[in-house]
Amino acid sequence: MVILIAGASHAGKTAAAQKLLNKYKYPYLSIDLLKMGLIRSGNTELTPDNDDKLTDYLWPIVREIIKTAVENRQNLIVEGVYIPFDWKRSFNEAYLKEIKYCCLVMSEEYIKNHFDDIKDFADIIEKRLDDSGCTMDNVLKDNERALEMCKKYGCNYILIDETYPADIDL
Repeated sequence: MVILIAGASHAGKTAAAQKLLNKYKYPYLSIDLLKMGLIRSGNTELTPDNDDKLTDYLWPIVREIIKTAVENRQNLIVEGVYIPFDWKRSFNEAYLKEIKYCCLVMSEEYIKNHFDDIKDFADIIEKRLDDSGCTMDNVLKDNERALEMCKKYGCNYILIDETYPADIDL
């Protein structure tokens, strides 16, 4: 089984992946780690700020990792913002049977009522060296877009509205 966890920045993808690793003992791949490895090694001219271009660059690699895991009957959790909302188009039915997807989306109300918490929990799993881009406006915009795209492409999502779920179970 391969579990994909998508969502906007600061939605809790990495924390959710860590919880699922602890629960199911499935390894996980943070696409951010792959991204930074490719950037730091000089294998791409892209920078961490090139989100749309990074999705186009990283998804073909991640897609083939997912296919290989399915073919080898390996369990894997993959998390990151670089999973495209039309991800299903990358797989035939045999693969899709072995993949679960969930997008974490925070509501406008949740963001406005819990923005300080969102900032405080940003470093719970990974240490962010520069988090200056995490503004309320950016978080609102990114989550609004994520919800819109989930609806457009029929993606499963968890809407985080009043409280953040203690467990994310797929």
